[in-house]
Amino acid sequence: MTQPDPSTDSAIAVIGMAVRLPGAPDVARYWANLAGGVESITIGPAPRGRIAAAGVLDGIEQFDAALFGYTPGEAAEIDPQQRIFLECAWTALESAGYPPQSAPLRAGVYGGASFTTYLLSNLLPAAGDAISVLSNRFGFADDFLATRVAYELGLTGPAVTVQTGCSTSLVAIHIACQALLAGECDLALAGGVRIGVPQLVPYMYHEGGILSADGHCRAFDARSTGTVPGNGAAIVVLKRLADALADGDPVRAVVLGTAINNDGSAKAGFAAPSVDGQAGAIRDALAIAGVAPAEVSYIEAHGTGTPLGDPIELAALKQVFAGAPRGACGIGTVKPNLGHLDAASGAAGFIKAVLAIEHRTLPPTLHFTAPNPQLGIEDSPFQVVAELRAWTGPRPLRAGVSAYGIGGTNAHVVL
Repeated sequence: MTQPDPSTDSAIAVIGMAVRLPGAPDVARYWANLAGGVESITIGPAPRGRIAAAGVLDGIEQFDAALFGYTPGEAAEIDPQQRIFLECAWTALESAGYPPQSAPLRAGVYGGASFTTYLLSNLLPAAGDAISVLSNRFGFADDFLATRVAYELGLTGPAVTVQTGCSTSLVAIHIACQALLAGECDLALAGGVRIGVPQLVPYMYHEGGILSADGHCRAFDARSTGTVPGNGAAIVVLKRLADALADGDPVRAVVLGTAINNDGSAKAGFAAPSVDGQAGAIRDALAIAGVAPAEVSYIEAHGTGTPLGDPIELAALKQVFAGAPRGACGIGTVKPNLGHLDAASGAAGFIKAVLAIEHRTLPPTLHFTAPNPQLGIEDSPFQVVAELRAWTGPRPLRAGVSAYGIGGTNAHVVL
């Protein structure tokens, strides 16, 4: 259990967590897989010239419909993204010691989902009538992800669906922290979900593109060619630190500062990342946290393993951490383990960082053998965490978590 410093009024406690991830139905298995260097990527058969690889989530067709008062027919009309996000929200509240529906909770819900492929692959073909399906959109439209959780679990704080692409769930965590600090709620759930239906879809590799040439993500590595799709959900429960301490809640880590921004137009294109935009979000989060770069000893990076993304992310980090001791800060990413979870990726990385703080251990970044020469990491403050190791950085242990969305919305959190 983290021993927090309650001296800052703006600190937010992480008191609960839940995941449904490839190879990890719960948080305990998630940590065991991370520490054990387990790759939870499924490689399937594919036509010649294509690759079928993804982080596949087991049991997406399973749902405890009766618990939430749905008939099997009603449940079948709800996107698995909404079903699993709802179940994760229940589990997260239980882990925090606040069983759902035991009493009205002034809790907010902030989260986002990826585009619904369930609508295209299941609902529309089964109905044969697009108008009737689209007129009853509560089960698949992203607008209702957060409000469904609030309704089913009896939560009376704000319920806000967030959509910023790959940074969605870390932006949701930022907004949740701001809502707690503003007094809009006393408890907040924040996270994201991405479940494609079907989950394993063959793709064609394009040199310089986003997706990997062989179905493996090798972030920061000289052999990196891209990322791999992933499926899953991740949610955290947050509370003002002073309240959490007063109420005896299980404080698993402390959020010291968060920041979001957008790249604007000063970059190569709409989908391109920006050094200045990413650096600005990191710099702002550190300033809000009151933490100097040299006090941060681990970065859970966005780390897609793409030819363009990794070098820009490292350039932004080096800009902010200039002057910090060489190799003093570890860097890693969860995407080689799970694939790119899109709307859920930031929360999955956030929970990884919380668990690393709890265990005082840094998990390995899979498939790293030699640094991508375009990173220029050798003479920087960063070193890729390639093996499981004790976390012996300056105390208290401090980590940064990054998530960057196509379209330019950047998020960074200091834990």
